[in-house]
Amino acid sequence: MKLAATDFGGEGTPHLLLHGLGGARSNWEALAPHLNGRAVAVDLRGHGESPDGEWDWEAVLDDLDETVVHFGLGEPVVVGHSLGGVLAGLWALRHPACPAAISLDGHRSATTHPENYPGLAAEEVTRSLAALNALFDAQLETITRPPRRILDVLRTSPELLDALPVFARVTAPFLLVFAARDLPVPPELLPLSEAHRAGVRRDLPPNIEVHEIDATHGLVGERPAEVAAIVNQFVSNRVKA
Repeated sequence: MKLAATDFGGEGTPHLLLHGLGGARSNWEALAPHLNGRAVAVDLRGHGESPDGEWDWEAVLDDLDETVVHFGLGEPVVVGHSLGGVLAGLWALRHPACPAAISLDGHRSATTHPENYPGLAAEEVTRSLAALNALFDAQLETITRPPRRILDVLRTSPELLDALPVFARVTAPFLLVFAARDLPVPPELLPLSEAHRAGVRRDLPPNIEVHEIDATHGLVGERPAEVAAIVNQFVSNRVKA
């Protein structure tokens, strides 16, 4: 599938930028100019101005392969936010020669297995997950892109529910930029959010590098220059000019 894409230009190391669920390539407009190299951002299938299509991880990776060939990116650094961060891990599995892959707070769904919330009583986890799922249900009703059938597939996808097993298999240099602050949620859900972060920290595989940032899950828009600087440093240490 031919994806809608924006080539932000630049010289040097190519970067492929992958947005999060419900996002679009325009999400990178503030960050892309700060990257050291050429940056190309896409609308994933079913998002933005790209065509619709059934969500299948291998097919989505095929879309990205086609984009890389079209723009002559060779072996790009892949930078993804949220859903795009999960894809960055899957890309690195498909392309072991990937010079670097970076996930910007894409790791494990906020609504995942109850065992992934250490320190909370089981009853509180159950109650809080029900409340959080209700919030997400309401948010999904407001999303027009991607179509509902993609949202339904992704919401139960094992890779999106918990990408850490994917990351554990990556052999290419891999960086997770981990957001350490909460998105705005009702106060009664803050303990669940903190337990979720504790669970991710507990289960991070040893083969990946982790950089915590004082930002929320919306770090791409909140701190674009700071996030780009983290990416640039990681890439410069691993990619020869």
